[in-house]
Amino acid sequence: MPTTQIFFASTLYGAATLAAAIDSDCFAPAARRLLLVSNNAMTPETTPSVDEMPGFERLRSRFDGVLSWNEAVAPYHPGAWSPRVDDVPLWERHLRLLWGLGDDRVELVVESIQVNPALALTHLFPDAPLEVYADGLMSYGPTRNKIEPLVGTRVRRLLHLDLVPGLTPLLLGEFDVPPELVPTEAFLKVLTELSDAEDALTLPADSALLLGQYLSALSILTAEEEEEDLHVTMLRGAVARGHRQIVFKPHPTAPARWSRVLEREAVALGVELTVLDSPVLAEVLYQRFRPALVVGCFSTALLTASTFYAVPVARTGTDVLLERLSPYQNSNRVPVTIVDALVPGLAEDGDRTEPVSLPYLSGLLQAVGFAMQPQIRSDLRPAAERFLTQHLKGPTWRYFKRRRLTTLALPGAIPRQFAFIPRSATLRRVVRRARSLKRAALKKAALG
Repeated sequence: MPTTQIFFASTLYGAATLAAAIDSDCFAPAARRLLLVSNNAMTPETTPSVDEMPGFERLRSRFDGVLSWNEAVAPYHPGAWSPRVDDVPLWERHLRLLWGLGDDRVELVVESIQVNPALALTHLFPDAPLEVYADGLMSYGPTRNKIEPLVGTRVRRLLHLDLVPGLTPLLLGEFDVPPELVPTEAFLKVLTELSDAEDALTLPADSALLLGQYLSALSILTAEEEEEDLHVTMLRGAVARGHRQIVFKPHPTAPARWSRVLEREAVALGVELTVLDSPVLAEVLYQRFRPALVVGCFSTALLTASTFYAVPVARTGTDVLLERLSPYQNSNRVPVTIVDALVPGLAEDGDRTEPVSLPYLSGLLQAVGFAMQPQIRSDLRPAAERFLTQHLKGPTWRYFKRRRLTTLALPGAIPRQFAFIPRSATLRRVVRRARSLKRAALKKAALG
């Protein structure tokens, strides 16, 4: 029986990662390799899909065909739709006809398996073996949602880029999924291909590159004005460090007025600002123009700049985000933690804050990972307790919340002389009884 491999991608960065893995023979031979693209933007009609992005044609030759998930599930939004259990056999037959799969054995290679649309796809082919690839820093954190065993046990491995050398991803560790590196050299070669496709792109030499992320759309920053201020801080900090040529790469779905705010600030500061209006990868800019400095918040592109291209990087706003991220288990917490720990800070007056020296970064991530997902990664409790006992002091406090530590009965939750309280069953019963009596009294007063 022939095998068809279906590779799922929602970003050009992810498609480039897949291309590098294919070039490195990370996958077994197959009769066909199909790329299934999904446009997960809030309004897909106004945002280019992966196969419409500049440079994609350089990647197309790795696949025998390109399919659209948006078209397959229309008129539903790909991020919101999932099949009903009883409809799965019908949907599988439909997709086999639509995509010409026949009776082929199907293998799936997906990203972000814990959420739709990737999760929906895994349900529609319940017999297909799975492989997961990571396209960013989030893979170093725990799986953000509990995955049912019928899906998780089908995952054979986790492919990821070596963004933080020596650090092992926590993603899918609850199923003992082995991580495997996609060779950096292959990924850089793919980025060179994408860079060569950008013939018309010209940028000032020796410029500072500012990375926008549109954090307010993720409800990380509650007011859009705060994110505008964040971009202005990036600009002022770069200028204070002596950079006169500034390039701003906005998030593709961010409001255009944010660029205008920066343009006015650039005029006031007397520097030249170039705003990119093409959805090009930041890595392509590194490849072609080698910026003198890259400034961002917690973008994966900060780590690709420093790790893969040795370009100086700086962060702004991570201290605010570490405080603001809610709930604690927000999956962005791990990328923010990594960037805050490894990348120098940059204030708007140009003052540079050296990153916290963390030879114990792996231990920090295990402790944060357990605090985020104690039920999914209960196996990390001993490592978390060990790290917190040894290192919870000074700068490491910014990565934890005392209330969260108290809830999980972890070291550092409350003063040492009261450490027995969270573990006391008797005291917990007393507290529950007191709360019950209080609720009953309030209810009686409201009725009376």
